[in-house]
Amino acid sequence: MRQKLLSDGAKELSYEIREIVKKANLLAEEGVQITWENIGDPIQKNAKVPGWMKEIIQELVMDDKTYGYCDSKGVLATRQFLAERTNKTGGVQISPDDILFFNGLGDAIATLYNYLDTTSRVIGPSPAYSTHSSAEAANANHHPLTYKLDPDNHWYPDVEDLRNKVKYNPNVVGILIINPDNPTGMIYPKEILDEIVEIARTYDLFLISDEIYSLITYNGVRTYSLSEIIGDVPGIAMKGISKEMPWPGARCGWIECYNKGKDAEFDRLCKSLDDAKMIEVCSTTLPQMAIPKILGDPRFVDYREKTNKAIGRRSRFIAETLSEIPELTINPTYGSFYNTIVFKEGVLTNRQSLDIANPKIKNMVDEWVEGASLDSRFVFYLLASTGICVVPISSFCSDLLGFRVTLLEENEELLKDTFIQLKEAIRDYLDS
Repeated sequence: MRQKLLSDGAKELSYEIREIVKKANLLAEEGVQITWENIGDPIQKNAKVPGWMKEIIQELVMDDKTYGYCDSKGVLATRQFLAERTNKTGGVQISPDDILFFNGLGDAIATLYNYLDTTSRVIGPSPAYSTHSSAEAANANHHPLTYKLDPDNHWYPDVEDLRNKVKYNPNVVGILIINPDNPTGMIYPKEILDEIVEIARTYDLFLISDEIYSLITYNGVRTYSLSEIIGDVPGIAMKGISKEMPWPGARCGWIECYNKGKDAEFDRLCKSLDDAKMIEVCSTTLPQMAIPKILGDPRFVDYREKTNKAIGRRSRFIAETLSEIPELTINPTYGSFYNTIVFKEGVLTNRQSLDIANPKIKNMVDEWVEGASLDSRFVFYLLASTGICVVPISSFCSDLLGFRVTLLEENEELLKDTFIQLKEAIRDYLDS
């Protein structure tokens, strides 16, 4: 090429949640049976979409309107429905014009960061969710900028760390919240949310709240949406149907813009997002038309309550099982469907391993662990030895060493067998 093609920020684009699949598939070709604990897809983990939801979608498939374009911002009736739902929380009030649909939250995230000035930074939590951290860092041509979530304090944000990084980094224009959190399963307490809003107000920032798991809470804890606590600060909430219905293959998400008109720069950002979607014409019509019919059905509340109760039960079993290993730091989870387990400082070394009988697989793993982080080393040995596929926490923009698992397996006997095997493998690894 006569000139370079890639921006310097392209190297920041990584998604270890999917990257580990490449290695797992190589092992599968050698006969290793893989247990997928790397990605939050309920369908892949034996979730059954209720029949009544399928009937609604089947009826929509027969409607010719679902095959055409919709308004660039999204189906008006759906945006009206969602605005009314948000307004019922009693916080900031929005109209359908404050809602914009995308083809999944990945599309929304990439578009939002792409239209920020490259010198402007959005600070997000660490451990980070890769879709956010990679897109933000790629746009800024720099490493992700993060504030700490503290595993020794329920994974709550270290507010002083956040405050100091905002104070001494004038390029920060926004704060990202993921609530409930991926990868930790933490839910932000209202007191901490209020502090974060106050930081944004003090330093004239806007807020982004990824709320894709907002209806997935359990074990007696509720989540507070951004609309409830934002006051007069500009902000964007990100929502979708991939986890809550569950319908990840629909690729249907939306943003809600709060307090437009309070800040000219924020207004310009929101308008640019509208314009970007207008250039694309619109997002997929059928899933949007399904939202009011499914979320507005009384059976949806019953479905979520039952499903959340099961996730909570599984979360308690996993936490109790892995808590038997004193070298681990385990926190109970209350939202989303993940848990992040941390190895205590100093317990991992570059000499630990697990038995691998197949010489070819052993050679593959020997290559993978060369120069890898200590938690990646554990993950690779675990994958090759047991077939259990988890994600190293160091790949979530974190200095911590550990791994993330899901709470999704609907076959609870299989889930119990998997995590008992995981516990035994950890014990063997640490003792090797």
